[in-house]
Amino acid sequence: MPYTLTHTETPPRGQSTLLCWPHRSLPKTGFVWFIGGTAAFVALPLLAVLGSVVLWGLLPFLAAALAGMWLALSRSYRSGDLREELTITRDTIHLRRSEPDKHVREWTANPYWVQIHIHTQGGPVEDYLTLKGGDREVELGSYLSPDERIALAQDLRATLARYK
Repeated sequence: MPYTLTHTETPPRGQSTLLCWPHRSLPKTGFVWFIGGTAAFVALPLLAVLGSVVLWGLLPFLAAALAGMWLALSRSYRSGDLREELTITRDTIHLRRSEPDKHVREWTANPYWVQIHIHTQGGPVEDYLTLKGGDREVELGSYLSPDERIALAQDLRATLARYK
């Protein structure tokens, strides 16, 4: 699962930390292999026209196709730099969300009053997971699969029960 929940010491003095991140289906080594393989397959038809004027007519289009693939995959990879860190202590629950554009959003509440909701309908994604504390409701793990959000909600409920 693309999240880890760790506990240090035992409640009420301890702390629990949840780290969430989007799943990456293409690791960096896969990115290199894919671009290399694409370059090789794109270069293959050029062997037939090697030494002719047609090569110079095809080369810019094939290079543009390869550059477009590189840029699209790079942008997709950067969008996966999202991180959510939830820290739970006896006195506070603190959520810090680091966006890919380096923008950081934070939320703090009293863990005793925090409610965990799974919205089966009406959310932007299936089984939408939110935390409500005070006057604000925040989303958590919207990039996770529905099964992962349900499992995360169960883990968080068990963790919060330790601090109440």
